[in-house]
Amino acid sequence: MASGCCGTKKQKLNQSQETMNGHDRGYQAGVGSNVNVHMNGHGYMNGHGTMVPVHNGLARLSHDDRIACPEMCYFCFDVLYSNLHNLEPPKSPHFTNDAFPLFVTWNIGKDHRLRGCMGTFNALHLHSGLREYAITSAFKDSRFPPISREEFQKLQVSVSILRHFEDGADYLDWTVGVHGIRIEFHNERGSKRTATYLPEVAPEQGWNQTQTIDSLLRKGGFKGHVTPEVRAGIKLTRYQSEKVTVTYQDYVNRWTPNGSTRAF
Repeated sequence: MASGCCGTKKQKLNQSQETMNGHDRGYQAGVGSNVNVHMNGHGYMNGHGTMVPVHNGLARLSHDDRIACPEMCYFCFDVLYSNLHNLEPPKSPHFTNDAFPLFVTWNIGKDHRLRGCMGTFNALHLHSGLREYAITSAFKDSRFPPISREEFQKLQVSVSILRHFEDGADYLDWTVGVHGIRIEFHNERGSKRTATYLPEVAPEQGWNQTQTIDSLLRKGGFKGHVTPEVRAGIKLTRYQSEKVTVTYQDYVNRWTPNGSTRAF
């Protein structure tokens, strides 16, 4: 099941909240290169893949191993290009095919406006998972029309690999800028709902913890008055993500380093 969680419209928050400059599941979240690779919380560069179990049933690599790499973004560009031009899908890539929860985010223009973001908390094999969500996020994010051929050269893509899931003791048991959060709650009609924000959302919006939680409740469809009791009833899961970002120009440079060309 897909979720969108990679960005949000500006929301009016409760006036009683402190003002600080501080994405739901299949959810609606080289040298001279602008490729951006970072890990929310920790950097993992060792390369020795030791699988260890975690309490929520997801397998993960040890903290010494980074998963996300620019090739994942290049692959997403390949998948989208092939789809837009009715070409054969690209061959399987060479990066790891281990299974992880993941999100794919498309941004557009010089100001990197959100153009589509979808992902899943189910652990998917990366080759098929990125192939699926490169398309899903480009064409099926209900907030946006499908991406067109004309927009392709203006795009930037980010891949987020989600790791290190932990149950929070309460709705404040997480750190802005380090953790993404997924919340489960009951709306004013008693229906169970879920919603998530990736780690970068809160700092990008300038939110503190309470503002983020309140926004996430609204994103998940809660329409009632957000009280301390509502917040206290939330079940929170925190996680970290490895995020890698590639621009269209990075993608073009990948195809033309030694004079090789491709018609884009």
